Amino acid sequence: MGAPLSPGHGPGLDLFAAASAEGAWTVGEVTRRARAVIEAGLPPLWVRGEIADFTAARSGHWYFTLRDKAAQLRCAMFAKQNFRLAPPVDGVQVFVFARPSMYEAKGEFQLIVSELLTTDQGGLWKLAFEKAKAALTKDGLLDPTRKRRLPAFPRRIAVVTSPDGAALRDIQAVVGRRWPVAELIVVPAQVQGAKAEASVCSALNRIRRLPVDVLVVARGGGSVEDLWAFNSERVARAVAAMPMPVISAIGHETDVTLCDLVADLRAPTPSAAAEAATPDRVEVMAQCSVLGQRLARALRIASRHVVERLARTADRLSRSMDHRLEVSGARLTAYGARLDALSPLKVLARGYAVARDSGGQVLKRVAQLPSGKAFRLRVTDGEVNGRVQ
Repeated sequence: MGAPLSPGHGPGLDLFAAASAEGAWTVGEVTRRARAVIEAGLPPLWVRGEIADFTAARSGHWYFTLRDKAAQLRCAMFAKQNFRLAPPVDGVQVFVFARPSMYEAKGEFQLIVSELLTTDQGGLWKLAFEKAKAALTKDGLLDPTRKRRLPAFPRRIAVVTSPDGAALRDIQAVVGRRWPVAELIVVPAQVQGAKAEASVCSALNRIRRLPVDVLVVARGGGSVEDLWAFNSERVARAVAAMPMPVISAIGHETDVTLCDLVADLRAPTPSAAAEAATPDRVEVMAQCSVLGQRLARALRIASRHVVERLARTADRLSRSMDHRLEVSGARLTAYGARLDALSPLKVLARGYAVARDSGGQVLKRVAQLPSGKAFRLRVTDGEVNGRVQ
C-alpha cells in the first residue's frame, strides 16, 4: 500500500484527512461523507446487467444484485417505483436507470433504481425512446413554451397519414361535417414498417413548402412496433421544425410517442385531431347570428343618435340663418337709404335737369351746346327732346 494522501491531494480527499489519531473520524462520519461525495459526483445513469439474489421485502421494496462477468452492484428499488412492475427473477438480463449512492449502515456502494426494463425487444425500444427523449429535452424541443396556438378558422389543413387507413376517413368525415369550407390537403406516407421513418419525413418536407394553416399527423392504433416510426428522433425533430402548428394523433389514447410530445397539440384519436383543427360551423353560424343582432341594435341606437344630432344641428343652422338674414336685411335697408339719398333722381326732383347728347354723354358746359345741337333733357318724370336755338 502507498503512503496516506495528505490534505489537498485529489478532489475531496482532504475532507477525509486527519492530522493525528486523536482527530480520527468515526465510521458513520466516513460513510456519510462518502455517500455525499458519490451522490454529488455521479449522475443518474442506465446500467445493464443480470439480476441475482432478488428479494422482495414486506414493505414492497426490492433488493437485488446486478452483475456481469467483471463485477457486481447492490441495488434497491423502492415500492413507489416498482408497484406497476412484475418482480424479476434471478438470471434475467435487465436495464436499470439508477442513482449511485451508498448504504451507510453497511458501508456498501449501491444503485437506487427508478426504472427497470428487461432486455427483450420492448425493453430495447423503451431504452431507445428514453435516449431520444433525453436528446429532444436537452435541445428544448419538449419545452411547453414552444407550443403554438391553433388557428381559429383554418383555410387549408394538411394531413400526413396512410391514404388507405381509417384515420384519413375519420378526419375527412369530421372536417366535412364541422368546417367544409376548409381545403384538406392529404400528403400520403407509409406509417409503419422499415420505410415509414423516411416516408413520413419526406411528406413533412413537402408540406413545409405549402401554404398550410395547420398540420395533422395521424395514424390509427397498433403495437409498439407498428407505431415505432413516430418514436424516431428524426421524425420528432422534423415535426418540431414545421412552420405551422402541428396536431399529433398517433395510436390510441394510451399511446404516447415522441411525435406527440413535440407537437403543438396531442389528440387521443385522428377524429379528435380533426375536431381540434376545425371550428363547428353550427356554432360559428349561431355566434354570427348573435353578433348580427348586436350589430343591428348598435346601428339602431347609433342611427337614433345621429338623427337627434342632425335635428339639433338643423335647428342651430336655421336659427343662425334667420339671424344672418335679419342682420343682412338691416344692412341692405341702410345701404338703400344711403344710395337713395345720393341718387341723381333726388336732385332732379328738386327742380334740376340733366342734358345728354345722342351718345348719352352729359352736357355740362355751354361750349358743349352750340347752336342747332340736338339733345335730350332728363327731368324728374321723364325725358324730352330739344335743340339749341
